[in-house]
Amino acid sequence: MNSVDAFQDVIQIGKIVAAHGLRGAVKVYSYAESMELYRPGSSLLLRLADGRNTFYRVAWVKSHKRTLRLALETVTDRSRAEELVGARVYIKKSELPELDDETHYWFELIGLAVYTTGGEFLGRLDHIIETGSNDVYVVKSRQGRQAKEILVPALKSVVKNIDLGGRRMEVELPEGLL
Repeated sequence: MNSVDAFQDVIQIGKIVAAHGLRGAVKVYSYAESMELYRPGSSLLLRLADGRNTFYRVAWVKSHKRTLRLALETVTDRSRAEELVGARVYIKKSELPELDDETHYWFELIGLAVYTTGGEFLGRLDHIIETGSNDVYVVKSRQGRQAKEILVPALKSVVKNIDLGGRRMEVELPEGLL
């Protein structure tokens, strides 16, 4: 199966950065916090550097320093593994673990329209900065030719409502943040 049609709703979880050993294992820089997404038997979609999409089943995975060592069932020698270097690794969004009601994946939040609780449009959530204590939402808007950026702390006291279906977030900004 080489068609991406079976994987319309995917998310990137890593990138293959090197071959490892002689038996076809690869090193993966993972964007996921947990190795659970790479569990043996799970299916991964690799988008190769030349644009081809190929499906693989995980044989085994091991954590190693800042990367993962990963074996794919049909990749059995180093030359095949080297062909995969640079490939982006995806899974179906439906295979992501369910989160509690108060927690969201970043990809769900990026692009939300952000409003104050008073109804003032602030912009769209452009990206998220991970900090030690709490994330920070970077909200961008345009005012004429000027781009404006607001940094919103991802705290319950600030973020009052997230409506994923309506693609909207409501915030109550601390004094002086605007």
